[in-house]
Amino acid sequence: MKITIHSSKSVKPAYGSSIARDAPTTATSNVIPLTVFHEVNHNEYVTGIFTFNPPAPPMAALEAGLAKVLAEYRELAGHLVADIGHNGKRAIVLNDNGVRLMEASADVALNAIMPLRAGPEALELHPSCECTEELLLLQVTLFLCGSFVMGCGFHHSIVDGYAISAFLIALGKAVRGMSFDPVPVHDRESLFKPRDPPLVEFEHRGVEFMPSMEQKALKNNGVDDDVVVETVQFSREFISQLQSRALVGERKPYSAVRCVVAHIWRCVTLARRLDKHEVTRLYLTVNGRGRMINPRVPKGYTGNVVLWACPSTTVQELVGMPLCRTVELVAQAVARVDDHYFGSFIDFASSGVVEREGLVPRTLLTALVMGADIDVDSELGIPFYDIDFGSGKPFLLMPTYSPPVEGAIYLVPAFSGDAGMVAYASLFRHTVDRFMSCCYSLPLKARL
Repeated sequence: MKITIHSSKSVKPAYGSSIARDAPTTATSNVIPLTVFHEVNHNEYVTGIFTFNPPAPPMAALEAGLAKVLAEYRELAGHLVADIGHNGKRAIVLNDNGVRLMEASADVALNAIMPLRAGPEALELHPSCECTEELLLLQVTLFLCGSFVMGCGFHHSIVDGYAISAFLIALGKAVRGMSFDPVPVHDRESLFKPRDPPLVEFEHRGVEFMPSMEQKALKNNGVDDDVVVETVQFSREFISQLQSRALVGERKPYSAVRCVVAHIWRCVTLARRLDKHEVTRLYLTVNGRGRMINPRVPKGYTGNVVLWACPSTTVQELVGMPLCRTVELVAQAVARVDDHYFGSFIDFASSGVVEREGLVPRTLLTALVMGADIDVDSELGIPFYDIDFGSGKPFLLMPTYSPPVEGAIYLVPAFSGDAGMVAYASLFRHTVDRFMSCCYSLPLKARL
C-alpha cells in the first residue's frame, strides 16, 4: 500500500458562528491550568484510526466543520506550556495555534489491507506526532473503493478518550451541517479543588505515583526482545462462557468487561513465565464522570478525569485461582475507585507530598516495559461508534502504537456489533504463542 499526502494545513478556530462563542481576549481567560488528573495521565500523544464506508466528506466541508468546532474546543487548538504563573504547573495557552489536517489517498481498496494490523501500514494512516506542538492532528485517507480512514493523534495530557470522542462527534455533526452541543465549562482547575480539610483515605503511591528512583531503575531493566501487537477477537459466545465460568452461586453475573480483563491478566501472566512469588498488578482505567458526586463532572466535560483500579496478587495465586476469584479481585478493585477515592486522589496530589517525596506519575512507565504488571485501557462505553461524517458510523476502531509498550492492552468493541470485544495486546515476541493459546481457551486451573 502506498499513501500519498495531497495537502497538510493548520486549521484555526472560526468565530462568529451561531454556536461558537466569541474568542476570549483577556490574558487570564487565555490560559487554562491543567488539573491533577491531567498531570497524572499519559504525557504523550495517543493515536488511532477509524474506518468508514463511502462516501468520504468533501475536504472543504471537513475543514470548515473543523474550524467551527474548534471555536468551542479551543483547548485542542492551543499550546501546552509550563506556566510559571501557576506554580510551575503546565497549562494550555489558548492562542489558536491550530489543528493539523491532512488529506491523503491510498493506491489500493481498503479490503486489500484487511484485516488491518497495528504495524507500519496502520501508522501511515494518521499524522506523525513527532516534533510537533499541535495538540491534535487529523488525517483523512481515501481508498480506491471510496472507503476512507480518519486517523487521529491527540495529546493525552489535554483530553481523555471520552473528551476526544465528544469532539469527533461534534466534528461529524458540523461537517453534516448540524448543530452540536457547546462545551459546558472551560475552567478545568476550579472543578477539582482539594477539600478543606483534606482527607487522604487511600494509598496513591504505586497506583498514580511512584518514586522517581524506581522509575530510573526500571529504565535500566529492559529485555532484549521485540515487542509486537497481537489482535485477539473475543466473540459474544466466548464471553458468555467466560461469564458462566465466573458465576458463583446465586449472585448477579459479573460484567463482560470484568471477565475479559481478568482472563487477559491471567493469560499475559502465564505467557511471561514469571517467578511464582512475584507480585503482579493490573491497572485498569476508570472514568470519573459517572463516579464523582462532589463535585459532579459536568456532562460534556472535555478534560481528563481518569484514574485506575489496581488489583494485585502473586503470580502463583493468579494462575492457580479459579476465574471467579480473579474476576472478583478485578470487580472489587473497580468498586473501590468511587467518589471517595477520587476525592482522596485530588487531596493527595494537591497536598505537596508528591513534590516533597520526589514522586512522579506512574504513567511515565509508558516508555518502559510493565514487568510483571499489565495496563488495560478499556474503550468500551466510549461513544466512538457515534462518530458520523455522513456515511454512517465507523466499522473499525483501532489504536496504533509507535512504539508499542510491552504489557499495554487496549480493549475496544468488536466492529461486528455483536457484543464481542477486540483486545490489542503489546507483548514480547517470545510470549505471543503462549498468550494466544491461553486467550482462546476457556480457563482451567493452570500451573506454572
